[in-house]
Amino acid sequence: MHAATYVEPGRPFTRDMTYLPDRITRAASDGWPIEPGRYRLVAALACPWATRAVIVRELLGLEEVISLGLCGPRHDRRSWTFDLDPDGVDPVLGIRRLQSAYFARVPDYPRGITVPAIVDISSGQVVTNDFPSITHDFFFEWRDHHRPDAPDLWPADCRDEMESVMERVFTEVNNGVYRCGFAGSQSAYDKAYRRLWTAMDWLEERLSWTRYLMGDTITEADIRLFTTLTRFDAVYHGHFKCNRQTLTSMPHLWGYARDLFQTPGFGSNCDFEQIKAHYYGVQLDLNPTGIVPNGPDHSGWLTPHGR
Repeated sequence: MHAATYVEPGRPFTRDMTYLPDRITRAASDGWPIEPGRYRLVAALACPWATRAVIVRELLGLEEVISLGLCGPRHDRRSWTFDLDPDGVDPVLGIRRLQSAYFARVPDYPRGITVPAIVDISSGQVVTNDFPSITHDFFFEWRDHHRPDAPDLWPADCRDEMESVMERVFTEVNNGVYRCGFAGSQSAYDKAYRRLWTAMDWLEERLSWTRYLMGDTITEADIRLFTTLTRFDAVYHGHFKCNRQTLTSMPHLWGYARDLFQTPGFGSNCDFEQIKAHYYGVQLDLNPTGIVPNGPDHSGWLTPHGR
């Protein structure tokens, strides 16, 4: 998905967190300057890690500054592909596989071909696939190109607490659902399951007294949690065995998720059919038949959230 994963029999799930480390900054310290029109964000609405970059790009008003290429929901072992485009070719980069942009940067790139990735259009090379840095830099480094009313996604007065909240959300929820789904043994699964639901109960309690994770305004912490919540009932509950209960049965988390979904930039970048097609149709080790379920009913996402 966004990074190579593997499971050894009897071992817990491990995620490869090694990325192309370059950053695009105002100081161009890595050789990549801020330059409108130079770069293309390649993402996939099937992937939670990539979708967060798409959401941040829209919330900050960077659509005319950084172009967007979207891969289809299904890919093979080699690469994400541009199945949604005419003839399966990205109209800006002129490639069929995202792998080509990785190989342009590092011939025979040995790691997973991941989204999100930012590509330098003129050279066709991937600049970075470091997903936490991509959204961080969209806010801090591209600030001169934000729309005038762009939200403050990293408020200074709560940034230390927000970093702590985001770390717990990442390790226990964003990654926690994968730890359940790809557990290599019953004991690894049982431990992962307990960790996930401890964190979900913590979030349910926290959201009983605050509209968003950090108060009355949306921050990067909310975006990071949202992309997991939108996949919870559709995929993680069954496919990843995170089935103590559904998101829709947790009143504060469910109301919070709908509140975000109905906010411009969030629900418009959520595609449940692509999400299901990816997880059920690509992760055949977990779903050998490749059958994609018809449910659940997603109409509830548009009901009043009352928050």
